[in-house]
Amino acid sequence: MTDVNRDGRAASTVAASQQRGAFHPATLRYRFSILLFICLLTFGSYFAYDSISALEITLMEALHLERQTIGMLYSAYSLAAIFIVFFGGMLIDRLGPRKASLLFSALVTAGAVIVAMATSTWMLFAGRFVFGAGSESLVVAQSAIISRWFKGKELALAFGISLTISRLGTLFTFNTEQVIASHFGGFRSALWAAALLCGFSLLCNLVYNAMDRVGERALDLPRPGAGDKIVFGDIAKFGAQFWYVALLCVTFYSAIFPFTALAPDLFHTKWGIPTTSGSEGGFLYEAFASFLHMFSTAGGMTSIIIFASMVCAPFAGGLVDRIGRRATLMVFGSLLMIPAHLLMGVTHWNPIPSMIVLGAAFVLVPAALWPSVPLVVEENRVGTAFGLITAIQNVGLMTFPWAAGRLIDATKGYTASQVMFSMLGVAGLIFAFLLLRADKRAGCALEKPHVRS
Repeated sequence: MTDVNRDGRAASTVAASQQRGAFHPATLRYRFSILLFICLLTFGSYFAYDSISALEITLMEALHLERQTIGMLYSAYSLAAIFIVFFGGMLIDRLGPRKASLLFSALVTAGAVIVAMATSTWMLFAGRFVFGAGSESLVVAQSAIISRWFKGKELALAFGISLTISRLGTLFTFNTEQVIASHFGGFRSALWAAALLCGFSLLCNLVYNAMDRVGERALDLPRPGAGDKIVFGDIAKFGAQFWYVALLCVTFYSAIFPFTALAPDLFHTKWGIPTTSGSEGGFLYEAFASFLHMFSTAGGMTSIIIFASMVCAPFAGGLVDRIGRRATLMVFGSLLMIPAHLLMGVTHWNPIPSMIVLGAAFVLVPAALWPSVPLVVEENRVGTAFGLITAIQNVGLMTFPWAAGRLIDATKGYTASQVMFSMLGVAGLIFAFLLLRADKRAGCALEKPHVRS
């Protein structure tokens, strides 16, 4: 190529770039700007999901609820999620990501508003059911949207940022909801704060919709698939490795999220840990003081698990890609849960070390588990695999919050529920060993690194 042609092409490239502008949809700046709003789609729902747990003690006193009822409010969410996961992917396919995500965001906001307005237990259940119907499918839609914008670019980084921002919502709810209740007239103000944040996420969805339309016209973006859509004909074709992963998933998450739903009451009642930091000052000072007192408040200590996941998950995912050892890490993570839950149940030792151990397990197992799914099923069945695992997972998340609350109310203590959670760890450990053995027989796909050092 001659220098003239080369110079001419360079000049035309510069001219095209100038014509597009610095904020054209093809630019990195635009892509990461829209990513911010995509990530915020689920911020409100993650905050509102655990607002019941963060306000558990106050709700039980103000509304005369039993711990079993608190657990059942989580069960209502998961019951809705089980049903909607079979249809949410189909809706994304039929409506497209923009309309579907707006529908799911509206359901999330409506459910949070119903909970905030609730004057009866049944109204609380109805609100959580509506909330659950939108929340899980919104996460599925968010994954499809991220894939649409970042496939072949910064996909892993985008998913890591999304997880971090979502977990930030959970972290804030455990550290601020009780402070909001103390400063603004009780638990109902805190529930309205959760509903307002869901409304904020809905507004962010509107911004995403506008930016996505611009990008679609400028870049001719492909219409994304539904992500976790279930195709029933694929289910019978899954092998032993998939089912061990699915069973490990349900036992592991059933030992984490139902526990965090009831943990603030455990820490407050058994160890006398205060619900707030007791710092004197304005609302903002006290809210952020709660983060500084993460190891000395009931809600703050509950958020240790989430904080570990939020900070370490992106790095753990990269590590798993490099070293492999997915089944081995799942064995190790499941093993960690057993003594952590038992010690909190049968001793009065300081629970902070146990919570840190649970945080480590919550980093290791998800980082190894979810990337394992595409490695144990055929590529054209990955969507069905993720959708089915989500449904199975929510069966556990529907059952064990209720079971834990019932055990606590029946025994007037926490030993039985913590033994139950540790037994879930034992079951997960068994499934992890079976997965490791099945993987060795199939050629060690899970143990091999995905990215060469």
